[in-house]
Amino acid sequence: MRRAGVLKGLGAAGILAALAACEGFLEPPAGPAPPPARPEAEAPAPPSPASEAIRQYFATQEAALLARGFLRTDGGGDDTPFTTNMLVNNFVRVALYDEYTEVGGRLVQRASPAPLRRWTAPVRMRLEFSPSVPADQRRRDTEDVRAYVARLATLTDHPLTLLDSSASRSAANYHILVFDEDQRRDFGEELQQMVPGIDPLAVRTITNLPRSVSCIVLAFSRGGTNTYSQAVAVIRAELPDLTRLSCYHEELAQGLGLPNDSDQARPSIFNDNEEFALLTRHDELLLRILYDRRLRPGMREDEARPIVRRIASGLLGGES
Repeated sequence: MRRAGVLKGLGAAGILAALAACEGFLEPPAGPAPPPARPEAEAPAPPSPASEAIRQYFATQEAALLARGFLRTDGGGDDTPFTTNMLVNNFVRVALYDEYTEVGGRLVQRASPAPLRRWTAPVRMRLEFSPSVPADQRRRDTEDVRAYVARLATLTDHPLTLLDSSASRSAANYHILVFDEDQRRDFGEELQQMVPGIDPLAVRTITNLPRSVSCIVLAFSRGGTNTYSQAVAVIRAELPDLTRLSCYHEELAQGLGLPNDSDQARPSIFNDNEEFALLTRHDELLLRILYDRRLRPGMREDEARPIVRRIASGLLGGES
């Protein structure tokens, strides 16, 4: 199971229905009125065979990872110590490298140096689900994401909010699409409307997502700047609960400006080994460093590294 990270310059039809109720003015009945009937929840659309196959695939993957002691939710402990030097090196590798490179009209996983990028404008996130997603899953996911967005806002000291489900697409600049296999494949035209001027490669990346990739976020910088103005995270609706929550944690954080994964980062979700499912203390520090005002968008490693070291040393109390 692989997750895809931020693609610079680029890891729906299932809009949540808002039902407006019209109240009429009726003459009161002669006797006591019976209690109003509770409306039955609308049944989700049944999954297609392709979607069901994806669901079974990732259920098997999650079970295998858990059996190996992976997808940890403890945030790291005595078995995962890290020093200032390790934190600095991990920040450089995760924040100042891109995970993907375009080669011959397609994206290949090849890390390359990149400038520091982050948001300067307030981030307005919006969740959108496929019709096949059950109502209880939507509620749980919305609660989980709302709490996580509040945590990210505290860590970065940057304005991040999760919009109400009734908000329009145009009100958001960070779209979180929880789509099943069929809707994602058919979303190309709507994606072009959601992100005007989006590169065709980005559209293909989402609509042709390989089965092995569970989720992806694409962050967009406009006008040659190094500040993000829009992002789209795609989470497979078929994922089992822990893997889906893990995707929310990684993709929403990566879309803030941590585009790469590193096999040296530990304890961290920015590592393809899937040891950790949820944001760790190490990752919290990466976010604090990223949005520290001593750093500026556009900085390269040679300029940023000494500043990152001072920030990291302060966060870890001078530990080397």
